[in-house]
Amino acid sequence: MKNLTVEAGDQRYDVLVGRLEDCRSRLVALAAGKPLVVVTEPKVWSLHGPRLEALLPCDPILVPEGEEAKDWPHLMELIAAFTERNLDRSAAIAAFGGGSVGDLAGLAAGLFKRGLPIVQLPTTLLAQADSAVGGKTAIDALGQKNLVGMFHQPKLVIADVSLLDSLDPRQLRGGYAEVVKYGLIRHETLFEWLEGHGAALLGGQREYREEAVWQSVAAKARTVEADVTDRNGARALLNFGHTFGHALESAAGLGTLLHGEAVGIGMVLAFDLSAALGLCAHDDATRVRAHLQSVGLPVTIAETGVDRAALLPLMRADKKNEGGAVRLVLSRGIGDAFLSEGVAEDVLAEFLATAA
Repeated sequence: MKNLTVEAGDQRYDVLVGRLEDCRSRLVALAAGKPLVVVTEPKVWSLHGPRLEALLPCDPILVPEGEEAKDWPHLMELIAAFTERNLDRSAAIAAFGGGSVGDLAGLAAGLFKRGLPIVQLPTTLLAQADSAVGGKTAIDALGQKNLVGMFHQPKLVIADVSLLDSLDPRQLRGGYAEVVKYGLIRHETLFEWLEGHGAALLGGQREYREEAVWQSVAAKARTVEADVTDRNGARALLNFGHTFGHALESAAGLGTLLHGEAVGIGMVLAFDLSAALGLCAHDDATRVRAHLQSVGLPVTIAETGVDRAALLPLMRADKKNEGGAVRLVLSRGIGDAFLSEGVAEDVLAEFLATAA
């Protein structure tokens, strides 16, 4: 069991990388003598619910799978379910699923009675390595990804990589893109390690999965601690590939592209644009594209089938933008990302028109 403590402003919580069974006492304490209310998906509960129920009494609330759950109606249904259970502010809510479940449950917990404790029990590689840590919660609205949300830090995060054994290869690859992101933004040695071990990680090598999750959450924790509410620019680096990626997700229709797939393409585009602007070597962009492609991730706009003309208007709505400029996280090389002051729209339009 590995334990990392996150200091998020005046809030402090642990991220545990290990088996659920070894964390029983922590879960029982947070349940405070009541059944643990578990927000989860039907498939996740069918596969993994018995393991959780063997540890403590649970009260599952089932929500739809994936991005479909992240909308106003499902948020209100979840809040109604909390109301029906007459939950008070001592009641812990557990998000048991992927990033979408974590987003929805975290937002509902943050809003209900001005805040219930949330425990993140991520069951996908994307959620374990990235989204379960840091307190960002959101739903989609008006055709835009994560338009409505808030910061609501968890009380505890438990990442059990044995839960990843039930994922299909596409979901694993999508989560793997977020692991690669940490190597690309600040940790070239992690990217080098992934080049050598990524295929085995995706093939089921447990110790490699634990190492990748541990390295990712450690990197994210340091960034979150430096910029808890995404205001000073440090945390913006975590959005590497996401400005392009969110636009691709929205243009394709939310839920069509996996988030990690869109981010993977977005990271390739960010490196290609950085190289075109003379910020990094073309060899770096080629290396990133080659690695993501080697593990089976899409790496081009063409593979998505989206209308390129739809991307720039969607990118204008990105939360990082200020003063009318499209602010992208770009790169000076592998492990050296930075938040740009803005890229001229005519430059972006030309780049998007000709990008692979």
